[in-house]
Amino acid sequence: MIKAAILGYGTVGSGVVEVLRTNKNQITKKAGTEIEVSYVLDLRDFPGDPVESILVHDFDVILQDPDVRIVVETMGGVDPAYTFTKQALLAGKNVCTSNKELVAQHGTELLQIAEEKQVNYLFEASCGGGIPIIRVLNEALTADRIEEVTGILNGTTNYILSKMTEEGSEFSDALKEAQDKGYAERNPEADVEGHDACRKIAILSSVAYGKYVDYRDVSTEGIAGISAVDIKYAKALGARIKLLASSCLTDKGCTARVCPVMIRPDSPLYAVNDVFNAVFVHGNMLGDAMLYGNGAGSLPTASAVAADVVACAMHPAEHIRGGWLADQLELMPAGEAESRFLVRVSGQPEERLPEIRALFGEAEPVTAPGVTGECAFLTGIVQEAVFAGKYKDLAGAKNRIRVMW
Repeated sequence: MIKAAILGYGTVGSGVVEVLRTNKNQITKKAGTEIEVSYVLDLRDFPGDPVESILVHDFDVILQDPDVRIVVETMGGVDPAYTFTKQALLAGKNVCTSNKELVAQHGTELLQIAEEKQVNYLFEASCGGGIPIIRVLNEALTADRIEEVTGILNGTTNYILSKMTEEGSEFSDALKEAQDKGYAERNPEADVEGHDACRKIAILSSVAYGKYVDYRDVSTEGIAGISAVDIKYAKALGARIKLLASSCLTDKGCTARVCPVMIRPDSPLYAVNDVFNAVFVHGNMLGDAMLYGNGAGSLPTASAVAADVVACAMHPAEHIRGGWLADQLELMPAGEAESRFLVRVSGQPEERLPEIRALFGEAEPVTAPGVTGECAFLTGIVQEAVFAGKYKDLAGAKNRIRVMW
């Protein structure tokens, strides 16, 4: 028997308890030993809940128990999760987590401690909820040179954009519906401004490329500026707008960014709607592959955490290699990347076309049913910094969105 402790009895922590109890027989067979949840740490009390008998309020109780071999951190945030995680690893305990914020900020240090102590720091659930992308990158694709990782990594924003596409609603209305259904927090900034997806693509890129990618270096733009008119133009082009988190190795270096992008049906991410997530990977031998599934929610995320717990139980005295090196992967300046844009401006196409072409060179007019008083153009491929400088000086500019074709 291996004893485990769970830090935090919220949405994910309670889900882990449920997964380990409901699937106990199956998990025992796969792990080769029974996994017992001996402690649950939380500041709150849960009278009448079965977890009440193993509830503790002091982390030291867990830290000082030599029989606890696995610590499951589902607290979220950086503090005190970082302190507790570091102490557990230094004490020779394995740690499994769903905490993307902590992994993105302190993952390099925590992975180093785990290797030094010959224990494990596993974080499958930190990037794709129930999608097993970390294990695929660490194990199934070790023979490939990964050249691109692109994903829809935030279920809240994907739900909002899907609703806007299906119903023609404005961003604020779709956001309110997402909040009413529990898909978005009362303060949705981390989701709608792209910060959540930014941390996730930084983690995925670090694993894929083997060096640390600092999430603070990832160019990030959210979806709050997307309107119903933008959706109409996307539909006119046979496209959908998605918040994509992407990184790519090029001859010039590594690019990484999070931003709204128009994609067409030939993209495997086009049909990923509602709260679902997907991760597209390109390897130099594999070619293209995509993993799709529930990117959030109590049980899907808890399933991924529980899988890490099983991995630790199967290797009780063995460090499972994975993660990334301490060396930092320098990203290309965001302005050096190249993109194609849909540009919306006031006025009529025949009036604005000469000016648009003078600024951006190639330009293709786009019309959308029901849109009046403005027009739009597709530019050619242009360097981001060059485009930004010219767009700033464009009279009557209304919005610009990158396109992926």
